[in-house]
Amino acid sequence: MKSDTLKQLLKDQESKTAVALATDLATGDQALIYLDEATGTLAANADVVGAARNAMRDDKSKMVSLPAGDVFFHVYNPPLRMVLVGAVHIAQPLSQMASVAGYDVTVVDPRQSFATEDRFPGVTIVDEWPDDGLNSLYLDRRTAVVTLTHDPKLDDPALGVAIRSPAFYIGSLGSRKTHAGRVERLTKEGFSAAEINRIHGPVGLNVGAVSPAEIAVAILAQVTEILHTKEQKVAA
Repeated sequence: MKSDTLKQLLKDQESKTAVALATDLATGDQALIYLDEATGTLAANADVVGAARNAMRDDKSKMVSLPAGDVFFHVYNPPLRMVLVGAVHIAQPLSQMASVAGYDVTVVDPRQSFATEDRFPGVTIVDEWPDDGLNSLYLDRRTAVVTLTHDPKLDDPALGVAIRSPAFYIGSLGSRKTHAGRVERLTKEGFSAAEINRIHGPVGLNVGAVSPAEIAVAILAQVTEILHTKEQKVAA
């Protein structure tokens, strides 16, 4: 690997930028390929660029046989992220489970008495109003957003940001009746049916969950299902 390529790759990893390193196994030629651009000797080959971006969306390094030869794609995707709006009881086990599953977890809640390091050890806490907090986090296609406060004053602003972002999963706690009211409010605020339909509400798989920990399991299971659904493959 050329020193310039290595330096750029290290910068990309530090900035958490998704990139794939393409290497022609016959010639050793390489290219750094991003979702919106590509640099290097292989970058002019549309087949290589397309295969690299597919590997990034699959989140899997692999060798691909192309018309021009065999190319290995080493994928460097940033960590998956989960943003939890509401430092409530369910958020505590969910933040721990999501961390174990490989997510960088952030809790957003302006109520500083709830969002404390003691209750969420090792978790990033943003004590801003939810829409401001989510805007500052630059939600991308490797981000899941879950609103848990059950309070429209907090959940609705967060959902308004999330449903117009590339986030791959958006879920909101509440019963069917609660969700129907949420849909009505967001519709009145000018959000389209397609945008509102991105919200999984009631949140989580229907597994009969009752306790906060069980509800957290149901939520993480649904996030995992969406993440790995073929049509929902994600990249940064």
